[in-house]
Amino acid sequence: MTSKEIALKTIEQLPESASWEDIQERINFIVGVRKGLRELDEGQGILHEAVKEEFAAWLTD
Repeated sequence: MTSKEIALKTIEQLPESASWEDIQERINFIVGVRKGLRELDEGQGILHEAVKEEFAAWLTD
C-alpha cells in the first residue's frame, strides 16, 4: 500500500466531523508508527531490558 493510499484510508476512517487538526494528528500518528516499525525491521530497536533500566533511572532521580 502506498503512502497516499494509507493517508486516504486513514482520512476515510475518521468521522465526518473531523477537523483539520484531527486529520493532521491521525496522519502524524500513522507516520510515527510506520517509522518505528521500519526502524525495528532495520534492527534499530532498543532492547526491553535497556528501556526498563532507563525508566528505572528516571524514576529514581
